[in-house]
Amino acid sequence: MRCLSAGESHGKGLTCIIEGFPSNVEINLDEINGELARRQKGYGRGKRMIIETDAVEVFSGMRFGKTMGSPIALFIKNKDWENWKISMSCCNIFHDPDVAITAPRPGHADLPGAIKYNQDDVRNILERASARETATRTVVGALSKQFLKYFNIEVHHRVVSIGGIEDMSVIEKGEHYWDRIRASEVSMYDGDIENKVKQLIDKTKLDGDTLGGVVEVMIYNVPVGLGSYVHYDRKLSARLAMEIMSIQAVKGFELGAGFKTSQISGSKVHDEIFYQDGYHHKTNNAGGIEGGMSNGETIQFRAAVKPIPTLMKALKTVDIGTKEVVDACKERSDICAVPAAGVVMENVAAWVIAQEMVNKFGGDSIEEIMANYNHYMTYVQER
Repeated sequence: MRCLSAGESHGKGLTCIIEGFPSNVEINLDEINGELARRQKGYGRGKRMIIETDAVEVFSGMRFGKTMGSPIALFIKNKDWENWKISMSCCNIFHDPDVAITAPRPGHADLPGAIKYNQDDVRNILERASARETATRTVVGALSKQFLKYFNIEVHHRVVSIGGIEDMSVIEKGEHYWDRIRASEVSMYDGDIENKVKQLIDKTKLDGDTLGGVVEVMIYNVPVGLGSYVHYDRKLSARLAMEIMSIQAVKGFELGAGFKTSQISGSKVHDEIFYQDGYHHKTNNAGGIEGGMSNGETIQFRAAVKPIPTLMKALKTVDIGTKEVVDACKERSDICAVPAAGVVMENVAAWVIAQEMVNKFGGDSIEEIMANYNHYMTYVQER
């Protein structure tokens, strides 16, 4: 499967085409729109989330609620386009040259993008570099989640910390653990810690600043053997790292125990293997992936999200026209988008796992893939 997207933050909308998605997969559009709504929520989001209420429109690839095997074309309308018809027109119309943005923001794609594409107006960079693009990846992941349901594979996330304030760690996750995380405005488990985080976000907003944090994603019931050790670009760990690191503002990725494994001895790092009704491990420092392949345990990774580079208390920069020191430009922005980033990571991870399931089990229809999967799982149980 492969996917291509297009669209700008304040353009007409975002378009996405998915090729190779199996046929006969039942798709509920309400579930896709539910994922889009989750992406827009979270304490600390900006005014853009009030303007937009994202909803997906299917142009092709589905009929009567099922995929057909043909390319799936999806569209998310930008409601704010009505206010940007002139400023973002694709046609060669008269426009005020003074609307050009020439003060690139530190920490954003503005300056290197303007140099790379030879642009005098930074808006030509920031429109596509914007995290608005992640709406398309959320839609693709939402489709993938509905495919993964056939194999009982679930993807969840939680926010580990925001601004250095850490949520409590729960080893044994009970029946309603993820429901509680989803109900939280900051995607945390502990209510008292959530209140502290909200207070910090409020203070940060008054200071004209922004906050980052750490997100953890867990993928349950992934069969052993996705990915491969035989070539670098087929390793599941590498594929997840690349996709997650491509999300705007993500600056770090670790699998399982991650960086801690560099500080302790091998006898305490590597997960011992046991056999009882199948192979298993009592620990999961590997994060469910060994040698670039899923090992049958829960896949677990964390990612660091930096603070958003658009600050109301603008940092200093250089005007790309005059070369004078000025304040960086300002766009509508969030104070903290870490919970939203977690939703995006969930769906990006679901896309990667869905791709690997199709790669591993082949087939053009969900029935063919499931038959291959069931045959393989019988083989695994007999090993």
